[in-house]
Amino acid sequence: MKYLPLFFLLVFSCSETSQVTEKEVPTDLHNPYTIQYATGFDIIQVENGILLTVKEPFPGADKPVKYLLYDQADIPSGEQDVQLVKIPLNNIICTSTSHIPLLEYLSLADKLIGFPHTDYISSPLTRKRIDDGKVRDIGNVEQLNIEAVLSLAPDAIMGYAMQKGGAIDRLKELGIPVLLNTDFLEKHPLGRAEWIKFTGLLFGRYPEADSIFRAIENDYLLTMDKDKVPGPCVFSGSVYGDAWFMPGGKNYAARLLEDAGYTYAWSSDSSNGFLQLDFESVYDHAADCAYWIGPAPFETLQDLGNADSRYKNFTAFQTGNVYTYDNLIGATGGNMYLELGYLRADLVLRDLVKIRDPAALPEHSLYFYRKIVP
Repeated sequence: MKYLPLFFLLVFSCSETSQVTEKEVPTDLHNPYTIQYATGFDIIQVENGILLTVKEPFPGADKPVKYLLYDQADIPSGEQDVQLVKIPLNNIICTSTSHIPLLEYLSLADKLIGFPHTDYISSPLTRKRIDDGKVRDIGNVEQLNIEAVLSLAPDAIMGYAMQKGGAIDRLKELGIPVLLNTDFLEKHPLGRAEWIKFTGLLFGRYPEADSIFRAIENDYLLTMDKDKVPGPCVFSGSVYGDAWFMPGGKNYAARLLEDAGYTYAWSSDSSNGFLQLDFESVYDHAADCAYWIGPAPFETLQDLGNADSRYKNFTAFQTGNVYTYDNLIGATGGNMYLELGYLRADLVLRDLVKIRDPAALPEHSLYFYRKIVP
């Protein structure tokens, strides 16, 4: 897994429903919740709780998933499909490493009780809890160990896409709430970071989550290149299988590069996913780009060139301006970028600015990224 391009993610989630009527969830009350950058979820204060809507529970979904978060003793009931979740949660099973910092930054690391393939987790804090037997390995994300999940009796599971069948249907039948975190569909880096509010809401920590997000936002905006003068050309990704996977021009990764002052080679592209290109197309666009940021994490340029000798023809390769994202690797091989990087968009941006201009941000040393040595 760790040798795939950074944008490869496994997908998991499921759905469970209860009933609530429109009358029971009026939306004309004063709403104390604000979402500024994230487009994937809404939070609305309603009469008998908080209506949390995940707008696109999986790529291409034709309808949202709604959760009514409630803390009163009586369970709401009604006729419209809305999943009921009693809050604050006492514990949770997570399924993506990107969920780990959402808990840790909210001082909720002790709420995590299960995770699929715990070796992927890098954080020393959560690794210690794993080593102490406080976080159980529940199999892998495509095929959860149902018995292990049931033995933990979780208040909820946080999933991150939609798959049907198998363990997912079984969890639905057993009445375990599954909350879909689809931050990976966000187009703006701060939109991904703003999902900490989603987690804060579940544990009664929304004010803390909002404060943490504002600090990240402030640092990001202060670091961002505001002049928008065309900067050095940059490209990303690498060949995997028969295709070169490249962030689309409206992808969050492209936005990060442009906010850091680069000119992204695919900036005119209008897609927000990942392009699958042939090598020749990439070479035609990016042969003379000054920077190559985010290939697979090769140790040396020699290793990169050995993987495909055609890489050696890129100017960025020849000048040594190739950077990868594995500067921080956990004790069991997990990549901290794939864990913390999506919340700390400000740190990622600082790294990218520092790469472009080594004299910039004198107090900052590369955190997630490293230069691939010859």
